[in-house]
Amino acid sequence: MIQRIQSIYLLISVILIGLLFALPFAEIAKDGTIFLFNFQGILLDGAVQQSGIAISILIVILLALHVYALISFKKRLLQISVIKYSIVVLLGMLGTFAFYTAYSYNGAQISYKISMVFPLIVIVLDYLAIRGIRSDEALIRSIDRIR
Repeated sequence: MIQRIQSIYLLISVILIGLLFALPFAEIAKDGTIFLFNFQGILLDGAVQQSGIAISILIVILLALHVYALISFKKRLLQISVIKYSIVVLLGMLGTFAFYTAYSYNGAQISYKISMVFPLIVIVLDYLAIRGIRSDEALIRSIDRIR
């Protein structure tokens, strides 16, 4: 399972998605007040100002999809479709990030953290995993043709 490069890509994706629970996404400064934006939502001194339940649900869904794709290495076509669905969910997560930061606080100074780039990195890794899975599938089909 782990000896294939696409499994490595998926494992790195699982780790990056898991890190979204631990790292903040951004700091929002408005009127001298600094809000912290993480998976719980937008916080001010530890108190939730805007709930981030949508982001938490998206992270859990992404984690489940990637773990399922990682363990279903024998079903390559199913693995490809699960990864495609996860890319769609990742794009939805990026839209949710944009909503929480830019549209929620107009005129605020936003300081993005490194974890905001994780969904983009995961999309690239998912694309590379799909390419690896397709090449494995093509190799197996060509071997079946020879027999």
